[in-house]
Amino acid sequence: MSSLETGLRGGAIALLILLAITGWRDARRDPAARLTVLFDLCAIAYLVESAPGVAFVTPPWIVLIRILSMATPAVLLHWAASSFDDFYAPRWWRWLPFAAMAAIAACAIITDWTIAWRVARIAAFALVIAGIWRILAGRDADLVERRRRLRVILATVIGIWIAALTALSTVASEAVRADAGIVTAGGVLGLVLAAALLRLRVEPRAATAIRPPVAASADAADPEERAWLDRLAALMAHDRVYREEGFGLARLAQYMKIPEYRLRRLINQRLGQRNFVAFVNGYRLAEAMAALADPAQREVPVLTIALDAGFQSIGPFNRAFKAHTGRTPSEFRREQLARVPVAG
Repeated sequence: MSSLETGLRGGAIALLILLAITGWRDARRDPAARLTVLFDLCAIAYLVESAPGVAFVTPPWIVLIRILSMATPAVLLHWAASSFDDFYAPRWWRWLPFAAMAAIAACAIITDWTIAWRVARIAAFALVIAGIWRILAGRDADLVERRRRLRVILATVIGIWIAALTALSTVASEAVRADAGIVTAGGVLGLVLAAALLRLRVEPRAATAIRPPVAASADAADPEERAWLDRLAALMAHDRVYREEGFGLARLAQYMKIPEYRLRRLINQRLGQRNFVAFVNGYRLAEAMAALADPAQREVPVLTIALDAGFQSIGPFNRAFKAHTGRTPSEFRREQLARVPVAG
């Protein structure tokens, strides 16, 4: 192992240990922090077990470390969801890819069958691609500009790293293959730095409840911003443009006659919203809740109310409604109508 590779591995491990220690403070109350600590430990395991002199031996002490290392792509997938998805909620089934990858890794290590190792490589590659997709998914609806940029940086670093390792693994020259260790260590160090930057630059996920634009417009010092906020309030609260099929940020920006990046900044910085879908759903849910509580609409089906409010189907409506109120639409309607005195 060259001095350069030793330095890269040592530096990456030291930084990962530091990140894991600092991240442990929030791990007890924040699921995303717990996954970050686990991701740090997986990366340390990878750097240890892939080092020259260890990579091609299987002493008993290395087995668990190697299993944890090989499960890193599954942790990446789960970590990406917790870090970039404003609607993330910890669920047991999110751990299934990790359990499956750990089982595949254990089978490959214990049996040392060629087919088992091939399955493990394919599964790991598929999980990494899914992780990159998860990092980039929802970027258009992300209103936090720094997080939007970091999505691209992190996905690019991972993609370049995979391409470099793939290219090196196909080269016949042993001299070139020896450089794979440097690329491995350098790639992990790059990912660690990107993850550290993400942790330092992006504030923790916050509630995404709607804040009426009219109330926020008074706080805008710029007359042009106040005019935009008033226009936004009119479009959303009065014209109810969110009811339109295919409604999104681009269409709202067209109605506002301003660039999309300015609309993102306006909704994020002046209204405190982090996600465009949550911003729009706030209006849709408010309309649906009013309709469900209206005695005159007692016989109107829930599906009709959901579609009228701009939801495309009943499934997303039910999930958003329960996440917002803690009750199903039918339960909410029964509670609200039970408070209305019966006429006569």
